[in-house]
Amino acid sequence: MLKNINKKIILFFIILSILVLFIVYIFNLYQIKELNNIIETTTNYEEQKNIIANYSNLYKDYNIKISLGLAVIVILFGVIISRTALKPIERIIKSAENFRKNDGRRIRFLSDGAKNEDDIDEFALILSEMTDKLQDNLNEVSRQKNQMETILLHMNDGVIAFDLDGNIIHINLAAKEFLGLDNNTKTFSDVFSNYNDINMERLIYLENWTSSSKTISVEDRTYNLFFAPYRNEDERPNGIIVVIQDVTEHMKLDSMRKQFVADVSHELKTPITSILGYSQTLQENEVDDETREKFLGRISTEAERMSALVSDLLILSRYDTAKMQAEKQEFDLGEVVKDVFESQQFEMEKKNLTGECLVTANVPSVYADKVGIQRVVLNIINNAIKYTPDGGSVNVYVGFVYTDAYIKVIDTGIGIPEDEIPRIFERFYRVDKARTREMGGTGLGLSIVKEILKQNNGRIDVKSEVDKGTEVVIRIPTKQSSEKNTQKEKVEE
Repeated sequence: MLKNINKKIILFFIILSILVLFIVYIFNLYQIKELNNIIETTTNYEEQKNIIANYSNLYKDYNIKISLGLAVIVILFGVIISRTALKPIERIIKSAENFRKNDGRRIRFLSDGAKNEDDIDEFALILSEMTDKLQDNLNEVSRQKNQMETILLHMNDGVIAFDLDGNIIHINLAAKEFLGLDNNTKTFSDVFSNYNDINMERLIYLENWTSSSKTISVEDRTYNLFFAPYRNEDERPNGIIVVIQDVTEHMKLDSMRKQFVADVSHELKTPITSILGYSQTLQENEVDDETREKFLGRISTEAERMSALVSDLLILSRYDTAKMQAEKQEFDLGEVVKDVFESQQFEMEKKNLTGECLVTANVPSVYADKVGIQRVVLNIINNAIKYTPDGGSVNVYVGFVYTDAYIKVIDTGIGIPEDEIPRIFERFYRVDKARTREMGGTGLGLSIVKEILKQNNGRIDVKSEVDKGTEVVIRIPTKQSSEKNTQKEKVEE
């Protein structure tokens, strides 16, 4: 660009020089005409010769002076143009080139000092301010772009952006993992080729198409897809963004909720049906005293069963909503287990069961919800007694390992199939439904046990073999271990 300006200036000086020569030529013509007029009025040859010689010297001096004067003027004019126009323009061009190279340098004022009142300096100032503002805008756009890319990259949801031609212009890692995509996936059709009812044109252009989401399954996972067309500054469709959410766990929870409602309804329906049946029989028919007592006993049993079920449901509900606040205290676990075991001696004697409760070591005190732990121990020992045939044994051991106190309950009962063990803590799950109902169980006991231990930082492990017996081990942190964990949590906070 600067070379073009130099060429134009050179051309300008050539034209100016021609103009100067033309002026000298006109001046000479004028002088020659004046000399001719003088010669015509003079007849003496010698006089004419002298006039011509004088005028020749005079013209020669004039031409030299005029040429020198015009040359000086041209040179001064060139210097002025160079200083006032060419050099400032050269600086502007260099500054523009620096800006194009993005080296971050400002456009300088054309003067080396303070700001002048020159129009070109004012132009340089405006251009400098525009450059700074443009650079700030570019920096802000770059910052926002980096922020957006960071957010999209670390989002749990998948995000894919397509342009109007269906080409992928952005895709984050989550979207690739969810849909099993690789770097060869380039277009909308590549991503959704297996789903015939997902059409990009339909999503963008058909305003009457009300659905903008779809649920799909990929292997064993379930995803919700949300389609959002985006527009340009002219409010015309410019592409589409797809947000992918993994709803597998939500679907499982929803299925569990529906199953729980169905189980509760079934569990309540059975005793209510029995109560209604017996009460209607008593109301509509005359029965003897023995039958009446029998029916009333059944009604009372079913009512107690229903009451126990509702009570267990309320307890679980409190744990689920964190309304059950454990009142933790320091207590001797061995004494608690012994008391519970002794309270079940009558039930063991009815089935002619043998067993003992032994504290195998000097167990440190535990810091936990005493009432809740009593309920846990009672449930496990009671289950062992219920599911152990007559003449069997139930033994309970209390000990200490590392930082945990433990309770071990070993019976010679009917046992649990190995593949059923992971499910015994599910609500209303029963290995043998008929036997459990016959024995008066609600199907919620082990679920409550799990919630109580969870609240007290404890855990439970079950080993069992069908027709040989079951071993249940409950672990509860000691007081010292609980205090260390509490101090650690405070330090981390």
